[in-house]
Amino acid sequence: MTDESRSPRYLAPGWITRRLLNPTIAGLARAGISVWGSRELRVKGRKSGQWRATPVNLLTVGADRYLVAPRGTAQWVRNLRVAGSGELRVGRRVETFRFEELADEDKAGILRDYLRRWKFEIGAFFEGVGPDASDEQLTQIAPGYPVFRIIAA
Repeated sequence: MTDESRSPRYLAPGWITRRLLNPTIAGLARAGISVWGSRELRVKGRKSGQWRATPVNLLTVGADRYLVAPRGTAQWVRNLRVAGSGELRVGRRVETFRFEELADEDKAGILRDYLRRWKFEIGAFFEGVGPDASDEQLTQIAPGYPVFRIIAA
């Protein structure tokens, strides 16, 4: 499921997010402070090969962990698809991982859990769909929200 044409949706972050919120959350993660499950995701750039970092929310469901892209096909999503692996960091703890990208029909439950956990932060990116939405509604919007199941490397 690496065809980018399947999920071209992307909502670019505004100035406050780019210049204030993301650097603050990433800085806290680097310092060892996870805010509501946040991590610093590091992935090699698909063109430059240079490490790129961005804060993400790591969702845990049972024994599985997931990365959800609430803004759609962001640069980190594209880089991750090409690189095939990445790093999640909190303080000095660095976890190298691989992933499995979920098919659209398998995302409803994960999107619901993600919305339950972080709706206050990311709800605006889900176009009125909330954690109480039906599976059908969540499956309908699923193509715009890449979801990755983390596999320990």
